[in-house]
Amino acid sequence: METTTVRLARAEDFEAVSALLSELGRPGVTPDNQVKLQAVYDRHLRRSDTASLVAEAGGRIVGFMSLEFRERLNRESPEAWVPDLIVTEDVRATGAGKALLQRGMDLARERGCWALTLESGYSRERAHRFYRLQGMTDEGLFFRYKLV
Repeated sequence: METTTVRLARAEDFEAVSALLSELGRPGVTPDNQVKLQAVYDRHLRRSDTASLVAEAGGRIVGFMSLEFRERLNRESPEAWVPDLIVTEDVRATGAGKALLQRGMDLARERGCWALTLESGYSRERAHRFYRLQGMTDEGLFFRYKLV
């Protein structure tokens, strides 16, 4: 595997990032929703309370991580929250995930965050092992009520 580099995501990365998010189980881009999803992506990139990272290897985007820096009512400093972290199947266990997570932690420290938190589906047991190897702990459950 070639060297992995991590950089901030750009608008022109939309197609590659969307494909990675589909691997994560997120809804895919279709001709009917492409314009709206591109607009959401572009807004996310411009927000001051987010950072989106891509991992590149061999000239292609192989991983993606989004971060949100959010206030918590019981904390004086923000929390970094990772709603999305994915590395494409064929390059897992090559360091791309570790590089993304490390860069995300660096950004969180630069912003004075007290912690970096992420969510992960129950079925992603391999990812859970990876997170534990990176020093993360399982501290709760995630619940959702769909409104639409």
